[in-house]
Amino acid sequence: MAVFLSEPDGVLPAQLDGDLSVSVSQAGLLITAFAIGMIIGGPTMGLATLRLPQRRTLVLTLAVFALGHAVAALSTSFTIVLAARVVTALATGAFWAVGFVIATAAAGPGNSTRAVSVMMGGLTLANVVGVPIGSLAGQVTGRRGPFWALAVLAGLAAAFAGRFIPTVAQQTQVSARAEIRALRQRRLWLALAAAVLIMGGVLSTYTYSTPLLTDRAGIAESAVPLVLIAFGVGALGGNTIGGRLGDRHPMATTITAAAAVAVTLLALIPLSDSPVAAVVLVFLMALTGFTVNPVVISLAVRFAGDAPTLTSALTTSAYNTGIAVGSALAGRALDSSLGLTGPALVGTVSAALTLLPLIALAVSKGHRPTRVVTQHALRADELETSAPSQVRAQR
Repeated sequence: MAVFLSEPDGVLPAQLDGDLSVSVSQAGLLITAFAIGMIIGGPTMGLATLRLPQRRTLVLTLAVFALGHAVAALSTSFTIVLAARVVTALATGAFWAVGFVIATAAAGPGNSTRAVSVMMGGLTLANVVGVPIGSLAGQVTGRRGPFWALAVLAGLAAAFAGRFIPTVAQQTQVSARAEIRALRQRRLWLALAAAVLIMGGVLSTYTYSTPLLTDRAGIAESAVPLVLIAFGVGALGGNTIGGRLGDRHPMATTITAAAAVAVTLLALIPLSDSPVAAVVLVFLMALTGFTVNPVVISLAVRFAGDAPTLTSALTTSAYNTGIAVGSALAGRALDSSLGLTGPALVGTVSAALTLLPLIALAVSKGHRPTRVVTQHALRADELETSAPSQVRAQR
């Protein structure tokens, strides 16, 4: 279902500016609105839906996502489309908050990172396949086509969730106070800081990769989408590597990958004038950078113990914060005397700084065992036969 929770950002400026009688820069606000909605809305909606059954939350968020895109497809008002983007961002934040909890709980403590990587792999696959297809569909059908496609797919996903995801029985008393109290964990904030910095490093460079590839590496503009697909394939591979290694060797995996990202981005500065080197380094940037993602999410949820929902939402906010801040700094660097290599330099610094919270996590030791998510998903008819000792799994 994570595949459906993607956005047609690749087609927004090109098709919306004429259709809604706004400038390209104004159309770009729709991307900004979604990012802000994810940053703020994820934790907010995570708390708001805390006492709802998890299956119902997934169905509702997918339904709202579908409805928001249907409204955006039907409307000719920029204001209404903008509001629809914010609403769909709120729904997406709630989806990821609950989805990560369900995935890690169902997988168990030994496979939680792999479960997160599968979810994030679905999102990555949506971007690898969906963005090029969405751009093509937008050129053929106008901006309404991709919105309608997302509305239909999300509706089907809602029906799938309602039919096949088992009824979830809450085995622990869930409260907003417990969720907020879990935020006192120092290690949790170290994991979130790593999430902000690694995404800031990778996506700040990726956001401005097109001018680097065309103006510096000399790659034809028509071939740039193929390079971006290579980035997506690398991201998918990184998610897989992180999922396979992260449960057994979380700190060794993340520290090695973060260091590799910094070296790759640094190498991109002098070597990006070569087309072959530029393509290879863009691929490696994604491969190493996205190896970190599932591991730090799994660690953050684990550190939250009995109150993982708000933490799951905060991981989404952390990634979007890193993307927003990193892209803004990269844009300033691009306009400075650094020129086309400015974003890569910003990315190098951000990736190198990721090592600080990761090393701090590696050397820190909790004062007591950290509980892995205790809101295990059981069928309602199984709850009565579950022994009390099955309610909580110790790490």
